[in-house]
Amino acid sequence: MKKTLVLFAVLCWGMVAFAQHTRISVSGTWAFKLDSLDKGIPEKWYIEKLPGKIILPGTLDDAGVGKPVQTDTLKLNKLVMMHLSRKHEYTGAVWYQRTVSIPQNMLSARLTLERVIWKTDCWIDGHQAGTQESLITPQVFDLGTLKAGVHQITLRVDNRKQHDISVNNFAHAYTDGTQIIWNGVIGKMEIVDQHPLAIDNVQLFPSLKSGSVEANINFVPGARDKKYYIRARLLKGPHVVEDTQNIAVDSLWHSKLIIKVKNARGWDEFNPRLYGLKIDVTDRSGKVIDSRTERFGFRDLSSAKGQFRINGRQLFLRGTLECNIFPLEGHPPMNETGWLKLFKTAKQYGLNHIRFHSWCPPEAAFKVADSLGFYLHVELPLWSLTVGKDPGTLLYLKDEASRIIQNYGNHPSFCFWSMGNELEGDFNWLQGLVRELKAKDSRRLYTTTTFSFQKGHGKYPEPADDYFITQYTDKGWVRGQGIFNTNIPDFKTDYSTAMKNIPVPLVIHEVGQYSVYPDLNEIHKYKGVLEPMNFKAIRHDLRNKGMLDLAGPYLKASGNLAANLFKEEIERALKTSGVGGFQLLDLHDFPGQGTALVGLLNAFWDSKGIITPREFRRFCGPVVPLLRFDKATYTNDEAFSASVELANFSDKTMTDQLTWCITGEDRKVLFSGKLNKKSIPVGNGQQIGTFSVNLNSISKAMQLDITLSLAHSPISNHWKIWVYPAVLPKPPKNVIFTTSADSALSWLKAGANVVLNPDTAVIKGVNGRFAPVFWSPVHFPDQPGSMGLLISPTHPALADFPTAYYSDWQWWDLVTSSKTMITDILPFQTHPIVRVIDNFFKNRNMADLLEFKVNGGKLIICSMDIHHNLTARPVARQLRYSLMKYAGSKNFAPKENLSSTDLIKFFK
Repeated sequence: MKKTLVLFAVLCWGMVAFAQHTRISVSGTWAFKLDSLDKGIPEKWYIEKLPGKIILPGTLDDAGVGKPVQTDTLKLNKLVMMHLSRKHEYTGAVWYQRTVSIPQNMLSARLTLERVIWKTDCWIDGHQAGTQESLITPQVFDLGTLKAGVHQITLRVDNRKQHDISVNNFAHAYTDGTQIIWNGVIGKMEIVDQHPLAIDNVQLFPSLKSGSVEANINFVPGARDKKYYIRARLLKGPHVVEDTQNIAVDSLWHSKLIIKVKNARGWDEFNPRLYGLKIDVTDRSGKVIDSRTERFGFRDLSSAKGQFRINGRQLFLRGTLECNIFPLEGHPPMNETGWLKLFKTAKQYGLNHIRFHSWCPPEAAFKVADSLGFYLHVELPLWSLTVGKDPGTLLYLKDEASRIIQNYGNHPSFCFWSMGNELEGDFNWLQGLVRELKAKDSRRLYTTTTFSFQKGHGKYPEPADDYFITQYTDKGWVRGQGIFNTNIPDFKTDYSTAMKNIPVPLVIHEVGQYSVYPDLNEIHKYKGVLEPMNFKAIRHDLRNKGMLDLAGPYLKASGNLAANLFKEEIERALKTSGVGGFQLLDLHDFPGQGTALVGLLNAFWDSKGIITPREFRRFCGPVVPLLRFDKATYTNDEAFSASVELANFSDKTMTDQLTWCITGEDRKVLFSGKLNKKSIPVGNGQQIGTFSVNLNSISKAMQLDITLSLAHSPISNHWKIWVYPAVLPKPPKNVIFTTSADSALSWLKAGANVVLNPDTAVIKGVNGRFAPVFWSPVHFPDQPGSMGLLISPTHPALADFPTAYYSDWQWWDLVTSSKTMITDILPFQTHPIVRVIDNFFKNRNMADLLEFKVNGGKLIICSMDIHHNLTARPVARQLRYSLMKYAGSKNFAPKENLSSTDLIKFFK
């Protein structure tokens, strides 16, 4: 019969000790031997003395063991560019062996190996102690009774693929992406003495609403010759705040305690309060036989009416992915120090959520996330298009899921659980697994798959889903990657239409994937087991082409474009009622899968100098002022009108006043105002007010900056718009504008100043595309390959066209109405006024705006359409005016000579 203990306590501050088993570390020097031919078992290597020496925890890669990999090639090819290069590699069985001194008899010894790839066989003193296979949780072996003295442990670790969990070995629990398929043991290694009634596992089920925590205590079965008792104490820090009476352990090797707590306080991102529950197993005399302390947090997580709720308050996830990206070690850190930088940096950039893509992190990651208040999304090690095909794989996944609950289930940060990434196959089996896990463990929310491309799935939640992750529904896109290249930019649109009738919270899948040009200065950071041959090959290619000095400007320009796109992506999500959050891919780079440099930070979580944490938090934080307005570009006979909102996902109602101002050149305030003070409850979609200004006082082309600020808070956000004169002066008479290359050549021979704007259909080149390369030009080679513009903003040709050095929203119409010229056809390096950044897999010289001396005349050639429908295209009209004015001025003095023969190479 189960015993129930009810305990009343007042808790002040909580944490933690550890189980008081006798523990013997087996870390240190081990003997080892490679077994590439699988001879070890038939030849009984478990009773031999192995010859090599290696340090464990560690890997063969750490020790420089394995087949040396060629890392001196600088060819820019797919093989080099698929991922970072290992210095050594080995796939197969490896035997490890060491002796250990046991100081006193152990009645029931267990060996724990934390994090192994993949299958481990264990022998103790030549006797088989079992086989384990887990990519995620510690592998545990029962060694039986060990008498005091010296014993020999032998392990056979096989890192070959044991189950079909992944397409192309992409799942990040088993991949050579940035985690590598290492061999060894990377975490804690110890032998633990199991006492007569050892605690095997404690699962805690706290409830803030009821002010209670249920403790389910499981014991290791075994013989016992006396009665044992449980003593439970509640902790805050090292302090015991309440002690309990002892209760007898029943014969079922399981006990349940329900502990009532007065004034329990919740755990969340703002107050990551942690409590401890210390459970002692004692004999009749009160002697402690075994002890376990588990830390936990009171957090009630639910999915109701299409919203996430935590502790009764609406929750919005601001997340990024972690794809096992650890380029020094080739594996995740196994201590808390190794995870602090990751989580602290993510927090600095306003995030509260991390998705572990097709893997589950180790204990250390959960501990740091608990202490900092992060909401973690964990996945089974699965990225398969054939789920259900192999019964052995299904059994492995079920066992892995049970082990995940047992080892990590108490962590309050473990909030969300998906069965895998972009799964296809037997959805009935997947839903059955979700329901089975819910029945075992109600402490988190579940989803069947993190999106799916399978027909009939992916656009609407599965029946078993508590939440739904997708990039589109059957009513449209919910991420900008499907919109920004085709829809004229506006800043009022949200995803409400696509969200209609979605019954559970929707999380936007893998937002971003905007490729940023490589930061070649990070090459020196790779001092571990991986060599950045992909970066070195890019550097070598640029150097050979005389383009190396462009790498830094390319990084900054492409990065700023990506940051602008991230801002609009995130703000659209924040504006949409019903969206439960987003998961970026990625805040930091993933130098695997084709060198996917999609981050604003590099793979080390270091800044690339693109955007500061403070600036990113302006649009990605708990409280974000939002502005809805029609477009990015205006003429001065229009008014600028906007509505103001506040996305408040803090932990309280906000009462403050929003102020707005519009500044022009030199930050001079042109317009300003205040909105009515309001109380804004937690949530979004709440309009604060509107404002409008007439732009007729703007007499010349100008960029304006609009800022929203909270009057009594440092919180603010800002946007840019561009205003152009509705009526422009007539172009100078000494300039010829033509769309015909033949006509241009005739005029140039006569010594004229010419602006040539050919139809894009006749240009040999690449179609213009505003957003940069998606994910990777290596992984997805059949996409338009550009990565934004690199502009000379101070060039006199752009004196009447205000611009930064990178493509911003005012360039959208020009870029999407362009055909990029490939200037590698010329016999010399050009210096474009507007350069197009090619992707790093091709590194072509490309341009949209050039100037030359040709046949005694002077030429500007523009491959962006500035001659069609100018009445409705004020940006094109303004650029044309700026170019014509420059071409008619004394400043028009091209430095480069171009022959007529070379000029016609640009055309079909």
